[in-house]
Amino acid sequence: MSDADALIALFARHGGDGYFGERVTQVEHALQSAALAEEERASPALIISALLHDVGHLIHTGGEDIADRRIDARHEAIGATYLARFFGPAVVEPVRLHVPAKRYLCAIDRTYWQDLSAASKQSLELQGGVFSPDEAEAFASLPQAQDAVRLRRWDDLAKVAGLETKPIEAYRNLIIEVLATHPAR
Repeated sequence: MSDADALIALFARHGGDGYFGERVTQVEHALQSAALAEEERASPALIISALLHDVGHLIHTGGEDIADRRIDARHEAIGATYLARFFGPAVVEPVRLHVPAKRYLCAIDRTYWQDLSAASKQSLELQGGVFSPDEAEAFASLPQAQDAVRLRRWDDLAKVAGLETKPIEAYRNLIIEVLATHPAR
């Protein structure tokens, strides 16, 4: 099985699972995130990062109710570690940083928190809460911070029940391209 096939197979196995208190499945959320990245003409690497940003949810074993049990699954770290076997930092770091990006946006934008879904607000508390001013400044200085913020905003919007998107298989060639141009170190 090729690396692209292995990544797509994760969605075949677990993509139909619910997306933690939202009205979409894991695969619907991933496809909507990638479609938003494409609409904004993001780089191929960032589109794949958007597609795969929650892959940690597909491979952790905590169950869909993990947040209800007051446990942070650390899906961003699990996902980034998994994706680092395939891709370089242009894909991996926005995935690793998309949870800190939520904490950052809450710190710098007073309206951002109020627009989060109830499930995102619940997970925010488990993930450490809103950044302090010093934490926000440190995050903003990271090399992939702005890509992570873009990814975070797509993540927040990618929860529309019934929205039509192209299928996961439509991303196979782009995954292959990004695997070749942004390989793991």
